[in-house]
Amino acid sequence: MKAELSDFIKVLEEKLVPLSRQTNLAYWNAAISGEDEDFSLFEDLSIQLTEVYSNKTYFKKLKKIKDSGTISDPLYLRQIHLLYNAFLDNQVAPSLMRKRIKLETEIEKKYNNFRVLLKGHEINDNEVEEILKESIYSDEVKEAWEAHKKIGPVVAKDILELVKLRNQISVKLGFSNYHEMSLMLNDQHPAEVSALFDELDALTRDVFVKQKIEIDFFLSNKFGIPQTDLRPWHYQNRYFQEAPAVSSLDLDHYFFDKDLEKLTIDYYKGLGLDITDLVAKSDLYEKPGKNQHAFCININNGDDVRVLCNIKSNQYWMNTMLHEFGHGVYDKYIDQKLPFTLHEPSHIFTTEAIAMLFGRLSSNPQWLQDLVGITDQEKNDITEKCFNILRTEQLVFSRWVQVMYRFEKSMYEDPDQDLNALWWDLVEKYQMVKRPDNRDEPDWATKIHIATSPCYYHNYLLGELLASQLLYYIARNVIHSEDVRLESFANKKEVGAFLIDKIFKPGSTYHWSELIERATGEALSARYYAKQFVD
Repeated sequence: MKAELSDFIKVLEEKLVPLSRQTNLAYWNAAISGEDEDFSLFEDLSIQLTEVYSNKTYFKKLKKIKDSGTISDPLYLRQIHLLYNAFLDNQVAPSLMRKRIKLETEIEKKYNNFRVLLKGHEINDNEVEEILKESIYSDEVKEAWEAHKKIGPVVAKDILELVKLRNQISVKLGFSNYHEMSLMLNDQHPAEVSALFDELDALTRDVFVKQKIEIDFFLSNKFGIPQTDLRPWHYQNRYFQEAPAVSSLDLDHYFFDKDLEKLTIDYYKGLGLDITDLVAKSDLYEKPGKNQHAFCININNGDDVRVLCNIKSNQYWMNTMLHEFGHGVYDKYIDQKLPFTLHEPSHIFTTEAIAMLFGRLSSNPQWLQDLVGITDQEKNDITEKCFNILRTEQLVFSRWVQVMYRFEKSMYEDPDQDLNALWWDLVEKYQMVKRPDNRDEPDWATKIHIATSPCYYHNYLLGELLASQLLYYIARNVIHSEDVRLESFANKKEVGAFLIDKIFKPGSTYHWSELIERATGEALSARYYAKQFVD
């Protein structure tokens, strides 16, 4: 049976390896160009890739080997588990899978090509964010916020059709809905994730209320309006997913004339993590038609790792560069000898943890001294403010993820409910932001992740938990540092060596829970996150 499995994997990889590479490359090209022909090629290749995973003969053989119980080799067992879940996800009529891919591609193209129209001129997302952050006029931020929300009606109907189609596929495969299936096929139990989110809600609620009072006081003064008149457009970004700049410390000015690309390369080099090859293949600056967000992609489940960004010289994009190349070093340093199926991170949230561990450093005063070059005096002057900024960012983000997780879960459980009302009910409950008056628009549909990265967002918060757990472990056991607030890891190659050995190199050899215990000596816990940002 082991020989049969080996032969099966060999035959499968002869199809998967080149086709996966071509599909990922087509997506990369489409994200950069926004051209119909590139999206069309991506759609065609995605269908071909899905046809491999939906192959009934392959699945029957894989199920036979899995059910035999005769395979004991850990690497083969892990490959069977991951392959079985990947195939199960696609065991429905090919026509349904083609329809799903076509819808997904069309929706992504609409997001990719949408530009905000403001006062008769097209502006990009960076420019919208600048208005929301810098303007002191309520009418001006409201106009920019509402202009951005125009993407909602463009895609909402298609997303709802896609949600119902995903549910239809999931029910045929024996699941209650797509949300449940998505978590379970990614080795997460829905009840356990919900319990953890309830715990985090309880942990963060009271301290967030205190932070929110300070934020509202600042914004009320900024706009010259009563706190009771504050609405979503006053919170300095499109979703209140990032903390408003309420501090007297402006972190942006540290990066105003800096080369973010060089800072990122230099920092990772100091850890013994070389990203020059990744940067050379990446696309980091704005251009017409290009995806306005940021992501990292491993083109070939191997050494071709790339990052897409739209850099501006500010703290947000410094965070994003450190974040995305955190994904990049994870992918790059996975053991090249591992089989194709295991040559990926242990889980979505383990790679998010690395990205977040590094992304946080853009507001770390020690990192600013080590990389940007501020003086000891300035570092001392800004340390408490920097921590408060990071703490507020984490609390604001954790409450935002509550909205996303609970919205998607409820949407897939009942897609025919009033989703517009559900969205604002959750925003009011978890972010404590008042909904716009007399507004009934699909504002939920303006968040691209709901359509293109479904049932993914909760992994960001799980990643934050693991990032804190890794920070404390590395500080205590690898570099013997007592002050996690002022730890940048700069030029400490032992940190890079630890991450390579314990996190990156194993790839997906271990289930995420085993990987974390092997790396830190204990199971994933919320207590380090609470210790860092709540206690």
